[in-house]
Amino acid sequence: SEEENKDPVSIAKAGIKHAKSKGFNLVIVDTAGRLAIDEFMMTEISNIKKAIKPQEVLFVVDSMTGQDAVNSAKTFNDILDFDGVVLTKLDGDSRGGAALSIKSVVDKPIKFIGTGEKMDALDAFHPARMADRILGMGDVVSLVERAQQQFDEEEARKVQKKIAKNKFGFDDFLNQIQQVKKMGDMKDLVGMIPGAGKMMKDVDIDDDSFKHIEAIIHSMTPKERSNPALIDHSRKKRISMGSGTSLDDVNQLMKQFSQMSKMMKMMQGDGGAKMMQMMQNAKK
Repeated sequence: SEEENKDPVSIAKAGIKHAKSKGFNLVIVDTAGRLAIDEFMMTEISNIKKAIKPQEVLFVVDSMTGQDAVNSAKTFNDILDFDGVVLTKLDGDSRGGAALSIKSVVDKPIKFIGTGEKMDALDAFHPARMADRILGMGDVVSLVERAQQQFDEEEARKVQKKIAKNKFGFDDFLNQIQQVKKMGDMKDLVGMIPGAGKMMKDVDIDDDSFKHIEAIIHSMTPKERSNPALIDHSRKKRISMGSGTSLDDVNQLMKQFSQMSKMMKMMQGDGGAKMMQMMQNAKK
């Protein structure tokens, strides 16, 4: 009936029945958000648990709410006796102190942390790494793991050959930017660098940070992208007009590109080997 279709308990039971009929072995019942002071909603979620008898109940809490998150965790645990916690919005200004407080109050493990809005922004919780973040020491291991997940070995070899032959161009630079963007939220990535999180606390960093750089590069001709030495003052003016940026923006990008090219050239030698060794040690 229409009334049953609106009843959360009936919906949850119907969902599990449907999953079983289709041969699925996992069902996630995502209930509506609710306040601990709403008795009707708390009774409702308790009834859902009794009706479907889940193997695991996870309490999802916003890490930005501080002490309120701890109070909510206690109330929900008293009613549901949940099995673990998912701490969200750790890509924001919060360092994760709520994790320590919640664990202390309800004595339930933090199982996952959310660092963004996309599917790949849900990570397993590592206590030691969280401790480093709380202390402002960064999280190098997670940063390396994310880099390795997006690392294209074949593409890296091609780039390495171009650098060795001094043929690294803006198309290659653009590809590097795309790989960095795939690693996740920029503010979260900066927070993983030791010391950078505190230093960049009041700096506005978002996923649009690279847009003006991409616009400038896309306004270059294929020849200019493959051979940046061709870009003189008149070409810079044309590129700035085509990308909707200033001449200073174009000059700054050219300077950054030149510095990065020199640094990557240096990394071809002993510096690169040392960096790779540091990354391997960070994983241990």
